Amino acid sequence: MKFRTVLKTLGILAGMTLASASLAQQQQPPAASSAQSPQAASSATTAATQAPVLASPAPVRQSEDDAAADSARSLKSTAPIQRELSPWSMFLSADVIVKGVMIGLAFASLVTWTIFIAKMFELSVARRKLSASLKGIAESRSLAEAQFALGARTGVLSALIAAAIYEARLSAGISSDSGIKERAASSFAEIARAEARRIRLGMGLLATVGATSPFVGLFGTVWGIMNSFIGISKAQTTNLAVVAPGIAEALLATAIGLVAAIPAVIIYNHFARVTKTYLELVSRASGAAGRLLSRDLDRGHGAGHMRAAE
Repeated sequence: MKFRTVLKTLGILAGMTLASASLAQQQQPPAASSAQSPQAASSATTAATQAPVLASPAPVRQSEDDAAADSARSLKSTAPIQRELSPWSMFLSADVIVKGVMIGLAFASLVTWTIFIAKMFELSVARRKLSASLKGIAESRSLAEAQFALGARTGVLSALIAAAIYEARLSAGISSDSGIKERAASSFAEIARAEARRIRLGMGLLATVGATSPFVGLFGTVWGIMNSFIGISKAQTTNLAVVAPGIAEALLATAIGLVAAIPAVIIYNHFARVTKTYLELVSRASGAAGRLLSRDLDRGHGAGHMRAAE
């Protein structure tokens, strides 16, 4: 009985020992975890301190976006306002010198077309009148008949016949026919030259406009481009939107110069041909008046010889 009691007591003690050992083993992980808790706390603190650092690029990126927006706004504010590049708007925005060149060239073009209209009317009327006068005296046998056939008509042929009659009257009693014809031919040449000067009036201006307008327009272009380059240096930019309007205004002066010069040259060449044709008619009229004077002189000498024979 005592032996069984001792065994039970030993079993109870062994169980208690095992239970205490197992309890000690169960309590060790919480201790380790408690021992490791300062490290976890320090890592958490480090993560907490690093979190703002990692989050710091967001404000930097935001500041870069703000800077880009500010630069875009500054570029928009400094970007040149697009202007209408019509001829009238370019004229209004041009320099004073360039404006003066354009106005002068436009006035020259207006004068050119005015001369064209006036000379076309003048030459057509003069040529038609002279042709009709030559046909009117085609059957005349003397200066008196030719003057009667012309009647109240005025023109170069009437002036030629009047000059021939006047010279024949002044030379009455002079037996030298060659002297009378020579003096009459001199009067005819003066009348023809006066008619040529009259009919060519305005053609010198056409020649001047045609020869000088391109150079005047080129002067306006050079002046405008010079001002454009000065503006480029002041703006410190080579943007085409800044450069183009000034250059376009400068080139407009050359365009107006060509618009004034090309028609002037064409009209001058046309009038040179028409005037040459008209002056040929004047030469025919001078020859007709000279032939009538020669007939009158021959007829007068024949009558004088007949009276002397009687």
